[in-house]
Amino acid sequence: MAQRDRPHLVVPTRPNPEPFTLASTGGGNDDGEPRFTGDRRAHGARLTEEYETATAAPSHESEREGTYVSFLSFAGLELAFESLDINRPGDQPELVAVQALETVDGMVQVATVYIPDGKKQYFLDKLNRYVETADEDRARNATLVEGIAAIRRATIEELWTDPPEEFPADPDEMRWWEVWLRRRDGHERTRFSDYAATHDLRTSAHYLGFGDRTIVLLRASARQLADTFNSLDDLAELRRPHEVGALVSGLPAREQAEWVEELRNRLHPAAADAPVVCILDTGVQDGHPLLTDSLDAGDIHTADPEWAPGPTHSHGTEMAGLALFGDLHAAIVDGQPVRLRHRLESVKLLPDGVDNERDLHGAITARSVDRPEIQAFDRARVFMLAVTAPNTTFSHTEATPGPSPEAGRPTSWSATVDALAFGRAIDDTDPKFTYLDRDEPRRPRLFVVSAGNIRVHDLNPAEDHLDRSDLEPVEDPGQSWNALTVGAYAARDDMSDASADFAGYVPVASRGELSPVSRTSVTYEPTKWPFKPDIVADGGNVAASPDRTSVDTPENLALLTTRQQHPGGGYFTTTRDTSAATAQVSAIAADIYAAYPDLRPETVRALIVHSAEWTEPMLGKFEADTNKATRAKLLRRYGMGVPDLTRAVRSATDALTLISEARISPYEREGNSRAGKTREMNVHELPWPIRELEALGETQVRMRVTLSCDVSGHWNSRTYEVVGPAIALWGRAAVRWAGSRGWGRV
Repeated sequence: MAQRDRPHLVVPTRPNPEPFTLASTGGGNDDGEPRFTGDRRAHGARLTEEYETATAAPSHESEREGTYVSFLSFAGLELAFESLDINRPGDQPELVAVQALETVDGMVQVATVYIPDGKKQYFLDKLNRYVETADEDRARNATLVEGIAAIRRATIEELWTDPPEEFPADPDEMRWWEVWLRRRDGHERTRFSDYAATHDLRTSAHYLGFGDRTIVLLRASARQLADTFNSLDDLAELRRPHEVGALVSGLPAREQAEWVEELRNRLHPAAADAPVVCILDTGVQDGHPLLTDSLDAGDIHTADPEWAPGPTHSHGTEMAGLALFGDLHAAIVDGQPVRLRHRLESVKLLPDGVDNERDLHGAITARSVDRPEIQAFDRARVFMLAVTAPNTTFSHTEATPGPSPEAGRPTSWSATVDALAFGRAIDDTDPKFTYLDRDEPRRPRLFVVSAGNIRVHDLNPAEDHLDRSDLEPVEDPGQSWNALTVGAYAARDDMSDASADFAGYVPVASRGELSPVSRTSVTYEPTKWPFKPDIVADGGNVAASPDRTSVDTPENLALLTTRQQHPGGGYFTTTRDTSAATAQVSAIAADIYAAYPDLRPETVRALIVHSAEWTEPMLGKFEADTNKATRAKLLRRYGMGVPDLTRAVRSATDALTLISEARISPYEREGNSRAGKTREMNVHELPWPIRELEALGETQVRMRVTLSCDVSGHWNSRTYEVVGPAIALWGRAAVRWAGSRGWGRV
């Protein structure tokens, strides 16, 4: 291939939108619906009685102005959600939570609806009309009623949308809950805070608001929360808060101070107006001599202005070295001038101390994004987030192959990242409440997020590390649709430089394979959740002991980076895992901005993925099995491969990259329904060199197409089923068009 020394071509002409309709798949009955085979009249009468019992006034005193009612589906069938959620102005029945319960007969859906006292007749009328027309060929409201197996009054367990087995068995156990409040009149937050204060219940310092939900953490027992539920009309969902993952610790540095001075003599920092990598982490030590010229004091922030500005842990400073230099080892040993094309910003995402108050990671992340944007609104910026929350729902000893209904499910944190990436404005004028505004003009952002790590002490060197990674789902918020999620691969497997302490140790992963600590989305339900990670980058390797009973992390298999300095300490350390991979990809993203400052964040993300290629071991697995399901599994393990800065920013005489930016609305809502239909497609007229292409004759040409766009979604348990299938369908269409190496990114 020729040298990549040409800029990419940015196509100036806009595409032509054309109407688009999906071809019918056929099959089923004439009306496309299953036939109800039971006694309609008896079925309707029983449900009517259950509904009246569920909505009857409680025997105890209650301040609520409505009732929570749960509708249960037949096993293996879906409820008609659009009929349960009345999307009209005013005080209407509202679908607040959806559960999926595994039974011996199949999956049962539980939809919980809040029904105002003045609207109880709404569903009763539907049930009555169904009974009245039960003998007709097509009974009224059959789609709704014939999908319902039972109706009952809801409890807090029906609002629990995490796995049912995680709901506390002890009703008096004190624990933190993630409480999702309905947006009613704008005073739900005040009512909840007042109730908590009156009953001596602790809440998080911050609230998070987006769409029609406000989220807060509450420390209470299940019994206390049930009392809250019986007193307030504001609750919508309950979830388990996610713990922030343990951060890797620094290792002793071997390099000496003169190496720093030698590199500084060759170092040319980027200009003050250059793009930046904004590191959302534990804070960065700006006094490090390799960072200080690229990190101004005014670009060091904290999510909470009351926090001390200094770093709480070495992790942020370690990430800064990789986010700035990409490959710090190469910069040291190369001996050539190092011309940096981007700078750094730091926002301390985590507070000081070891006994910190629980808080909403989504709200803290939004505030962390707001700080540097206030300081420098128009700066080209890449937000790097290498702090994750572990998936405590996973138990490796009990895991079995196959999709998990919980893996990949959005959380308040990942939903916040999605909303911020899409471009929602941040309103945090109230120091304790953060709202992501849907009405302000959107301003998209680029997020590069870690896939999270399998903890080293959990690795078993006797098992196949790829099988283990396939069972370990990406950590929160790496399942975000709009973020660029980064896994890790092993770029080194040579133990010749290892210290004597590691004599006889063997690298667990071969060079070019997935890192043993990297997580995947193989357990995600394939038609609902995105392919993650999107890409992989160097995250080091681990080594197995000679008797293969344990693993360790020798420095020679890790990446060199900057060390948080302490009196008498050195300037360098080593780091690894998906955090290190994320920092390197963030550096690539910032350098793309430097080369093409007018590109949108979605386009920068696309160029990173477009530049990615599978390593030889990865490619060998794709070529060894052409089965579509197997290849989809491999995509959920490796993403699109390893990105390359040169391919991302430069073309060659025999390798041209065309960039076309446009807007498209592929779907539209049908009336007030939550259902959607296809709307349009874009037809691009590209500046092909027709005569030169025709002269190639039968020459084989490889074409790769990368589609990159953001999802605008309001994530909660009600809309997963609505958004997921449409997105998956669009992705498949893009892949068919692009060929086996295409990438549909939404």
